[in-house]
Amino acid sequence: MKMILASNNKKKLIEMQTLLSELGIDVVSQRDAGCDFEVEETGETFEENAYLKASAVTAATGEIAIADDSGLMVDALDGAPGVYSARFTGNHEDTDEQRYLYLLEKLQGEENRAAKFVSSICCTFPNGDILRARGECRGSIAHAPSGNGGFGYDPVFIPENYEQSMAELGADVKNRIAHRGRAIRAFQEELRNYYADK
Repeated sequence: MKMILASNNKKKLIEMQTLLSELGIDVVSQRDAGCDFEVEETGETFEENAYLKASAVTAATGEIAIADDSGLMVDALDGAPGVYSARFTGNHEDTDEQRYLYLLEKLQGEENRAAKFVSSICCTFPNGDILRARGECRGSIAHAPSGNGGFGYDPVFIPENYEQSMAELGADVKNRIAHRGRAIRAFQEELRNYYADK
């Protein structure tokens, strides 16, 4: 089975390919599927943005599309950056490093470092059916970045029950405990149930 990932993020594509290959699903990027557009993420929730992206790709290709909208929610910032995680600095073109350093600056002197990563997955089918799943990974924000693995805010996020940042844990551990891995496993169950009913 083929699914089009409603994203051109190479690191997200690799994660999705790894996590869905065990179900025999071949995940291709939207660019490889001929979709050279960016969907404007106007939703107020991760769920809304995931749906906007997946449904746009299904409408353009007539094929099954899957989208993930994810981000970091920090307690001391009332859940920010949330859906604005990729443009937290106000500039979508900024690097991951610029974003997490900006976050650390906003949290300077703050004792409450509690945070969570959230991933919402939406899969849209040409017949109008929709599958959704969500995963969360709780943890805290470090005082300084560490590690070279992962992407996004991984160097400053320490998962619960770990002393290392997400960027130090390696892909196997990350896929097991992180928000996207959890969302994908929930999605796998949704997908199995969906096809079992067919």
